[in-house]
Amino acid sequence: MADMRRAFGFPKVVNEKAARVVAAFVVLVAVLALATGWLWLAAVLAVGFALRVAAGPRYDPFGQLATKVIAPRLGDPVLVAGAPKRFAQGVGLLFTAGATLALALGAPAVTVGLLAVLVVFAVLESAFGFCAGCWVFGHLMRWGLVPEAICVECQDITLRTRQRQAATA
Repeated sequence: MADMRRAFGFPKVVNEKAARVVAAFVVLVAVLALATGWLWLAAVLAVGFALRVAAGPRYDPFGQLATKVIAPRLGDPVLVAGAPKRFAQGVGLLFTAGATLALALGAPAVTVGLLAVLVVFAVLESAFGFCAGCWVFGHLMRWGLVPEAICVECQDITLRTRQRQAATA
């Protein structure tokens, strides 16, 4: 059982820089799909989200490239709680699985709409460091739908910003 937990399972702590790089890859692939009409790329994105939900960056090519190659070149890691990032990956999985299903059912307009929404939120994460899934996760905790013990930092999405400001002051 411990081997399964090691093989699968999301890290408790995530490098936010790596998460933002993964979001940038999602933006690139989703924009490519929208620009070229290669809507089947929604399935590729869905597989990546599924791999990240199941095991973090361990088996995902975007995750590996982000954590092992790109993020280390961006300076010291910025560590954040993993639970809200996993939740956000789950939301991405729902959007891309829905987009893939819509395409398979002959509704490409729905696929385009879902990918467009995904692009907006992935841009917010990659360019501005705003993780909408993390924000929702924090609200779910405040409303008592997610136990506080899972992530104290997520209850106050501004905590990270205040900690950064205190560190630079």
